[in-house]
Amino acid sequence: MYYGWFVVSACFLIMMYNAGSNALGFTAVFEPIVDEFGWSHTQISLAASLRGLERGLLAPVAGILSDRWGPNKVVFGGLILCSIGMILLSKTSSLTMFFSSFILIGIGVSATATPLLMVLVLNWFPKNGGLAMGIAASGVALGGLLLPIVTLFIDSFGWRQAIFIIGIGVLVFPLPLSFLLRKKTEKYKDLPNNEKSRLTFDEILSKEEEEGGIRNFETKEAMSDLVFWIIAVAFFCQVLGLSGVITHIMPFFSSIGFERGTSAFIAGALPLATVLGRVGFGWLMDRVDKRGLAIISFTLNSLGLLILAFITPEQTLLIVLFIIIYGVGWGGSVVLLAGLLNSYFGIKKLSTIIGFCGVFTMIGFITGAPLTGWIFDKWGNYQPAWFVLAGILGIATFFFAGLRNPPNVIS
Repeated sequence: MYYGWFVVSACFLIMMYNAGSNALGFTAVFEPIVDEFGWSHTQISLAASLRGLERGLLAPVAGILSDRWGPNKVVFGGLILCSIGMILLSKTSSLTMFFSSFILIGIGVSATATPLLMVLVLNWFPKNGGLAMGIAASGVALGGLLLPIVTLFIDSFGWRQAIFIIGIGVLVFPLPLSFLLRKKTEKYKDLPNNEKSRLTFDEILSKEEEEGGIRNFETKEAMSDLVFWIIAVAFFCQVLGLSGVITHIMPFFSSIGFERGTSAFIAGALPLATVLGRVGFGWLMDRVDKRGLAIISFTLNSLGLLILAFITPEQTLLIVLFIIIYGVGWGGSVVLLAGLLNSYFGIKKLSTIIGFCGVFTMIGFITGAPLTGWIFDKWGNYQPAWFVLAGILGIATFFFAGLRNPPNVIS
């Protein structure tokens, strides 16, 4: 089997565990923490958003280290820090300790972020990487299946014991998989007739550039291009809305009268629906203009938030529509970030370029959840927050209309 599929499988499983236990799973522990400590929604949202702060600040560093040392070492260290952060979170007794645990988790997440893993997948599938990225990124979506289990765990054993076990689980399950994450080099470059290439990764890139007229940008060159800033700002807006949704989705449904078990089911179904977007948009990226796909993805995100604003316990159809429309749009945006940047700037320094783009998504992540919590604290309901976030996403959709055609790079 082509070694690239082992890389895709490892990325899929690592992202599935991280999503179910950390990124998506936090919404299940939100209310138990409020009940125990009496902290406001804004305070808890701000602490949770520190994951995005650390991820954004360290994303360029993680990208540079991944390009220089290899992704397996970076991901290994990140998973260790995630485990320590979760164990510390399970022992928290003050707001300071609560914040500190999320700082550690954020540092770890910066080294295991989905965009960096998508770059690694593109590394192995340079010509038709969209579908491979979609399959790998579906791990985050299927992590939603773990959310009802995490919720049941929390309700049965208490949130502290559940988070402690999940933290230990990081060392048992995803950590060993990090050893499979390797760049395409002479040892892993499979050729016909069972031959092995003697080319290093840089030599492989040079050969592809020479044979296919490919152009790979250096980091400074890419960041001086207006296209980089348009893409970065647009995805800031997308993550702003996403942060509000994934952090507050269970508190939102509880606030309008849903049982906690039902809220957990809906919160778990949402990322599961993103499989359609991740795989579907990934497949389409290999065939049609990525700019048009970005417009469609962002439009679905905005429309989904508008639907969310009008949901009540009696309107089952709106819940289904929200899950499908927002889920597909969210899933599409996951693979589009790496795909768009690769189309314009090439693969050579893509981890570093995505790392710097991560600074903008970090700002969106740390802003979206507290903004949503603040609006709830001020007005007593979430509807105004969904309207605001939908409007911001609607504006971001137009950013892609002015993008120039990408140069002839591998995509």
